[in-house]
Amino acid sequence: MDDSVTNPLTSHVPYELSRRWLCAVEDIAWTRADSVADQVYPAAVILTVDTPKTGGVNVGAWLAVSFAPCSEVMPSCSDNIPDYDALIIGAGLSGMYQLHVLREQGFRAHVLEAGSGVGGTWYWNRYPGARFDSESWSYGYSFSAELLEEWDWSEHFAGQPEVERYCNHVADKFDLRRDISFSTRVAWARFEEESCSWRVGTAAGREFRARFLVTAIGLLSAPTMPRFEGVESFSGQWAHTGLWPKEGINFDGKRVAVIGTGASGVQTIQEVAKSAARLTVFQRRPNWCTPLHNGPISEAEMDAIRTRYDEIFELCKQTTACFVHSVDSRGTFEVTPEEREAFWEERYAGQGFGIWQGNFRDMLKDREANQMMSAFVADKIRARVNDPATAELLIPKDHGFGTRRVPQETHYYEVYNQPNVELVSMLEAPIERVTPTGLRTRDRDYAFDVIIYATGFDAVTGSFDRIDFRGAGDVTLKDKWAEGPRTLVGVMVDQFPNLFMIMGPHAALGNNPRSIEYNVEWVRDCLVHARSTGAQRLEAKAEAVEAWANFVHEKAQGLLSNEIDSWMTGVNMNVAGRQHRRLVRYAGTAPEYRARCDAIAAGGYEELQQS
Repeated sequence: MDDSVTNPLTSHVPYELSRRWLCAVEDIAWTRADSVADQVYPAAVILTVDTPKTGGVNVGAWLAVSFAPCSEVMPSCSDNIPDYDALIIGAGLSGMYQLHVLREQGFRAHVLEAGSGVGGTWYWNRYPGARFDSESWSYGYSFSAELLEEWDWSEHFAGQPEVERYCNHVADKFDLRRDISFSTRVAWARFEEESCSWRVGTAAGREFRARFLVTAIGLLSAPTMPRFEGVESFSGQWAHTGLWPKEGINFDGKRVAVIGTGASGVQTIQEVAKSAARLTVFQRRPNWCTPLHNGPISEAEMDAIRTRYDEIFELCKQTTACFVHSVDSRGTFEVTPEEREAFWEERYAGQGFGIWQGNFRDMLKDREANQMMSAFVADKIRARVNDPATAELLIPKDHGFGTRRVPQETHYYEVYNQPNVELVSMLEAPIERVTPTGLRTRDRDYAFDVIIYATGFDAVTGSFDRIDFRGAGDVTLKDKWAEGPRTLVGVMVDQFPNLFMIMGPHAALGNNPRSIEYNVEWVRDCLVHARSTGAQRLEAKAEAVEAWANFVHEKAQGLLSNEIDSWMTGVNMNVAGRQHRRLVRYAGTAPEYRARCDAIAAGGYEELQQS
C-alpha cells in the first residue's frame, strides 16, 4: 500500500510531504475520528478538513490516510527494514513505561501505536462519564519522584480527559514521542529462525524487525459489537464506547439508546440521562453496582497525599490486587449480625472498591456469606429505585455480589427515577435487529437519534487474536491458545521466543499500573540479563509454562466467580467460540505473583531456554 494521502482538494501528495505542508497551513483545522476509521477502514484513519478562514467555505472532505509514520521517524524502503533491539506494540501506560526503561538501559527501542496519541485505554475510551475506579493517586506512575511532585490530581477518581492529559504530560516529560510511530496498526508478527528476531508488519504494509517484541496491548482493548442485523443501516449517529469519536456526540434533546449495563454502560448512562430528551437502556443482565463517592481534591489534600506516596505505594504492593483496600481478616460469621451490618454500611458509604476488595475474607468463596452480602446490596438498590418492578430488573439474579466486576456508579440507580428514562430487559424483549430509524425488539420498534453500544470487549485474548502472531515453526498464538491461554507468569509463551507480554493472560490484575510497572521492570531486567550473557534467544520452557498453569488453576479453586459467565471467565456472547468458560485470569494475590516472578529472576531465569 502506498503510504500517501489522497487529497481530493489538491492531488496525490506523499504523507511525509503533506504532513509538513499541513503544519504550515494555519487555515486548515484537522480533527481525528479514529473510532470511525477502526470500524469501517481498518487500514486507515479518517481526517476531516475544514477551512474556516477561507471565505467561510466548509470543505468537509474525507481523507483516507494509511497507518504509516513519516519517513523522518523511520525509513520505509522495503529492502531496508528498520531494525531495533526491541519493538513495543502499544503506547498506553505499559508501552510508554517499557520504552522509557529500555532506553535508560541503552536499548534501541521503538513503539508502534495504532492511535494518533498516547494513553491506550484512556485514548480510545473517551465516552461520556469514563473515569478511574482506582483512586487517582494510587493509579499514576510511581517510578519518578519528580513526576509525583509536579502532577496534581483534581479528583479522587479522575475522568478520561484528565487521565489523557496526564499520559501526554508523561510522554512530553520523558521525550517519548520521538520513539513512537503513531497511526501505525500492527497486523502481523512473525518469528524468524534464521535471524532470531521478530518481523512485524502493519496494516499499511510497512515492516519492522527487532530482536525482542513486547506487547503492551491490554486485556480490555478489543471492542466487540453485538451480532445484530442491520447495524450499518441505522441513519442516525452510533458509536461503541471503546471507540468513541474525539469530537464527541451531543445528546441534547435527542432520543438515545444505550445497549449494555457493564462498567462502561453504567458510566455512560449516568451522563447521557442528564441531557437526552429520551434515554432507553437495553439490559441483558444487570450487574451489582456500588457508589463511587468521588469528590474533588483540594490543594491542601493533594499536598498531604504527596507526603504519603511512599506509604500508599507500599500498601498497594501488599494488598491482594494492588488497590489501597485490604481484605478484612475476619470471616462473615465471625462477627455479630449488628457488627456485620455496620461494617457493610461503612463499606457502602466508602470510596471506590472498598466494598469489593476490602470485604470479609470469605465473601467470594463462601456461598452463604456471598448471599448475605448480595441481599444487603439488593436492599440498597430497592431503596434507591422508586418503581419496584424496575428495581427488581436492576438486581442480578444470575450471580452473587463481587463474582463479576463491580461497576462503580454515581447516582446510577436514581437515573431510573427520571421520567425520560426507560429500562428494557433484553431477556424479556430481545433486540431482533437494527433498523434505519432505531431498534426492533420482539415486542415493538423504537425510534432513536443515537445508538450507543456499551457491549464491552473480547477480553484477555481478543487483542492478541487480532494480530497474527506466529512463533517458532510458524505456530500461531491463536491456535496455541485455542483451549485457553497458557503462559509463564503472564509474560512469555513457549514456542514464541523473544516475545514478552505486559499484563498478558495470567498476570496479576487489579489496580493495573502497579502490576504494569512490575511487569515492565521484570522484562527490562530479563533483557539486560540476556545482553550480559550474550543470549540471543529466550524462550519459556514448556514445563515452566505447565507449572505456572497448574499454579493458576490451584489459586482459582473454590472461587464462586468460576461458576459465572463473564469476561473474567472468558465468556463473551458476541464473539464466536467464547460461549464456554475458560480460565483466563490469574486469581491469586499480587504478592504471590511477584514472589514467583522474583524467584525466576533470582535463579538466573532457568525457566527459560537461553541460547
